[in-house]
Amino acid sequence: MAAKTLDDLFYEQLKDIYYAERKIARALPKMARGAQSDALKQAFLKHKEETDTQIERLQQVFELIGKRARGKTCAAIDGIIEESEEIMEEFKDTPALDAGLLAAAQAVEHYEISRYGSLRAWAKQLGMKEAIALLEETLAEETKTDEALTQLAESTVNSAAQKAA
Repeated sequence: MAAKTLDDLFYEQLKDIYYAERKIARALPKMARGAQSDALKQAFLKHKEETDTQIERLQQVFELIGKRARGKTCAAIDGIIEESEEIMEEFKDTPALDAGLLAAAQAVEHYEISRYGSLRAWAKQLGMKEAIALLEETLAEETKTDEALTQLAESTVNSAAQKAA
């Protein structure tokens, strides 16, 4: 078997995050419908729009490395999304629903941040200047979304979850 290289690892993780982003794009509208807080609904819908743009950027990165854009099943994101669906089912119509959905959304963000951080570092190591810029733009968006979710949790969602049903 041929030795695997950083190029191979980059491509495999690119397929992973491509699958994840596409799966996230399908989950966010469901999460928005499930959310009770208008602010949280809007946060999910805004992130859906950003995710669509991030998918386009990933397609550009695939083009830059001369590969067809395709995903590879990502068990991690499947599990996180499954957890969000369980939260929607188990906490439906309760004050804690939004806090649970927000926590699930942050789990998604943290996964994305770790993936994009690694891909950016590897792109730098491999001298992929155009890919670096695309990955950095997405990483900045993911970080900003995570910060906005934290602010929303701390300002309203968590305290609302504490109230009696």
